[in-house]
Amino acid sequence: MITDSQKQQIADRLRTYSDRYESQNKASRSLRSVSGGTISQILNSNWEQISDEMWRNIASQVGYLESEWQLVETRDMKMMTSLLDDARINANVFAVTGDAGSGKSVAMRQYAEKHKRIYLLQCAEYWNRKMFLQELLSSMGRDYSGYTVAEMMYEVVRSLKVTQNPVIIMDEADKLNDHVLYFFITLYNHLEDRCGIVMCATDHLEKRIKRGLKLNKKGYKEIYSRIARRFINLKGPGSTDISAICMANGIAERDRIRKVVEESEYDLRRVRRAIHALRQTN
Repeated sequence: MITDSQKQQIADRLRTYSDRYESQNKASRSLRSVSGGTISQILNSNWEQISDEMWRNIASQVGYLESEWQLVETRDMKMMTSLLDDARINANVFAVTGDAGSGKSVAMRQYAEKHKRIYLLQCAEYWNRKMFLQELLSSMGRDYSGYTVAEMMYEVVRSLKVTQNPVIIMDEADKLNDHVLYFFITLYNHLEDRCGIVMCATDHLEKRIKRGLKLNKKGYKEIYSRIARRFINLKGPGSTDISAICMANGIAERDRIRKVVEESEYDLRRVRRAIHALRQTN
């Protein structure tokens, strides 16, 4: 059962999420199987007819987690925030790489939650061109029913050209196949100086692009040129970051913090597990 307290927290998250869009209808189109009427009912506290299944569906999509975990602004989160600000304000384009567990995805989600018109895509290996554009249009709150690939791209470009300070974030961009990755070139060509674009991945993306350059693969010179021939490498969490995370999450003793640092291998997922294990021994 979803408690009233949890419903209120989910409703608060939904309100914050909806505020990123121009209307509740656009917000509803960005969510799977959630109507504008359902959003309106929840935001007006008319909860009686909303099923627990719907509450869970909404919670999973608006970023609600029933957790006491406290986030800390690490040095990489600060860098990501600065880059995303630059992309948003100046319509700049960046390619950012960082190790798994460096916290880059968390930083991007946090930024998207706090700013309007930030379109965050969690890329996947199985995406084709149609699925990429469907996900992008969905994140923009646009209807894509019955559209061809060409029509969807036209709608993306048309909409973003008249949108104030939009940013497209392609997280885990290294998972995209070449045919989908080439869309980056198309988006850049049509939206230069109008829309920020940030590609983020592990260093596999940098190696892939540079290997493609050596092999003179189609499109790779264009991609490399449009990111200003530069990959921005995150440093990963340091001991100071991990110590701050420990303190924020109830681990204050120096020996226990040292233990977390030593066992983490500077991977924030391992940091969280180590802190969880220590909490269980209290």
